Amino acid sequence: MQSDQSRTKCQVDPFDIARAHALQATLGHVPNLNTGDPMPPFFHQIYFWDPQPPAHLGRDGHAATGSFIPDLGLPRRMWAAGKLAFHRPLLAGIRAERTSTIEAVTRKQGRSGPLGFVTIRHDIKQRNALALTEWQELVYREDDAVGEAPPAPTDETHHETMHFDNTILFRYSALTFNGHRIHYDADYARDTEGYGGLVVHGPLLAHVLMGLAARNLGQLTHFSYRATAPLMQHEPATLCWKPGQAWVRGPDGRQCMIAQAS
Repeated sequence: MQSDQSRTKCQVDPFDIARAHALQATLGHVPNLNTGDPMPPFFHQIYFWDPQPPAHLGRDGHAATGSFIPDLGLPRRMWAAGKLAFHRPLLAGIRAERTSTIEAVTRKQGRSGPLGFVTIRHDIKQRNALALTEWQELVYREDDAVGEAPPAPTDETHHETMHFDNTILFRYSALTFNGHRIHYDADYARDTEGYGGLVVHGPLLAHVLMGLAARNLGQLTHFSYRATAPLMQHEPATLCWKPGQAWVRGPDGRQCMIAQAS
């Protein structure tokens, strides 16, 4: 297990502004970024692709484990949580460099069965200056593991409703080059992974919560989030805010994601 830690890889991306325009349109905004403009938070998720041929993919459409991402012997892998430290805005259309490091690999025995956790740190630089540090936590679990969904808080000072249709899920998968089949293959999502339909991307929920936080706080310095229950594509999401905290509430009152912002 120790050999998995401290693995590092570096990537360079031109931050093509056309891709940023496509994300603005996907999120319902008029594409208006110009080269050199500060990008909204989390736009970097559509860059630094790692395309792999079909032979190098797992059954779920994700890149197979074992090269950079460790193989923990558990079949299901998902993005569970993240934390970001914003040092300076990332700029549209300006070349960026990302160094990714496996910081931690751990195993736990949860109520639903064995779990594995991998923490990846990403440091992104532009013009030789560190702009963003991001920690990404992956969770691995058994096929039949089912977690309990906690109830969401109801003490928000502001909330708004958002609907995610098939087109948004398709576009976000394409823009992030995320091949995970739970976001576009309803039969696979239901029959193999046991979901009630297509699943809204955890990073997409984090993305819209970051936008909500930025509208309330202005320029963000820190943002952390944890996915606590899946949101299905056919379910309306209530995006909730109170000072310093944001969350996604499902239509049955369950908490799908919780976040802190400053």
